[in-house]
Amino acid sequence: MDLVEHDLSAEQWAALEAAWGGCAYCGAIDRPLQRDCVLALSRGGRYTLANVVPACGSCNASKCNDEVTGWLRRKRLDEHAFLLRHLEIGAALALRFPARRPDAPTNPDTGTTGRSG
Repeated sequence: MDLVEHDLSAEQWAALEAAWGGCAYCGAIDRPLQRDCVLALSRGGRYTLANVVPACGSCNASKCNDEVTGWLRRKRLDEHAFLLRHLEIGAALALRFPARRPDAPTNPDTGTTGRSG
């Protein structure tokens, strides 16, 4: 895991929690949420804005490193609703947190790239 780049910031995690409003899988709002990789780390996933969703402990433990759509079907959760919402939230947050190319120079005063847009 130390060899994998993880770039989910605390601000991005807070935005994900707010956007989902509960567990991304079962919708639970009455328990603490954990960061869950939609594509599990063991399958090549990373802790990134596009791959992390908030999950209750029960869903996170149950999903483990399963492929998400198969797991949703086995648990009789709404696969279509999850995938649609994941796409919508991902698109909205990608606009709010544009990806920085690894080769882009960073302005040390602002922590942003020198490019606009």
